[in-house]
Amino acid sequence: MAQRNFFVGGNWKMNGNKESLEELISILNTASLHDQTEVVCGAPSIYLDFARCMLDLRIGVAAQNCYNVAKGAFTGEISPAMIKDCGAEWVILGHSERRHVFGESDELIGQKVAHALESDLSVIACIGEKLEEREAGTTEEVVYAQTQVISENVSDWAKVVLAYEPVWAIGTGKTASPEQAQEVHEKLRAWLRSNVSDDVADSVRIIYGGSVTAGNCRELASQNDVDGFLVGGASLKPEFIEIINARA
Repeated sequence: MAQRNFFVGGNWKMNGNKESLEELISILNTASLHDQTEVVCGAPSIYLDFARCMLDLRIGVAAQNCYNVAKGAFTGEISPAMIKDCGAEWVILGHSERRHVFGESDELIGQKVAHALESDLSVIACIGEKLEEREAGTTEEVVYAQTQVISENVSDWAKVVLAYEPVWAIGTGKTASPEQAQEVHEKLRAWLRSNVSDDVADSVRIIYGGSVTAGNCRELASQNDVDGFLVGGASLKPEFIEIINARA
């Protein structure tokens, strides 16, 4: 079976200024980080260049979104080419806030995934169900449908990390139990096995996002199919180091 390197992404969302981010970056740069764990920080687009210049090179930088074409009359958008020009290697796509606050459709997210990969960016592709969907028992249907559209647009799975983020657990303080997270991750891996390939199912990293903290990260990290985290609020705090080292 493929060895899957643990992956921890920090999604700073619309937070921070140069002063506070410099403090955070200095904590990250001087911390002892588990050397088998890949770490990537998702900076606001206006700070991508700043983050890449300041962060130690062992830490990757991601944009939090991008558009589905290289350039043009799309005021306020950024392209994968611009992200790469700032030295960043990753982009977060399909985050629940993009889907549910900004109304991005599965189709648009799929197009963005395709264009980002064609532009040689790596992608953290997010999927996840809302509370009413979980309560209605349609979690699998929802995440399979989202994964289907993403998978139709993936040209190179080696450059994709799949992030399962139950929307009801983001910023709410509610966390899926380690068992709940493992159950969905296991089913997603089985879906990839049936619909993509054994190789992809074994090698692709499926990470969990949804109120991950220093307090719950170790137990989550011990689950067979949880290959890391996408961390929101806690990625702006010193406890992010403990989360990165959850497997150490």
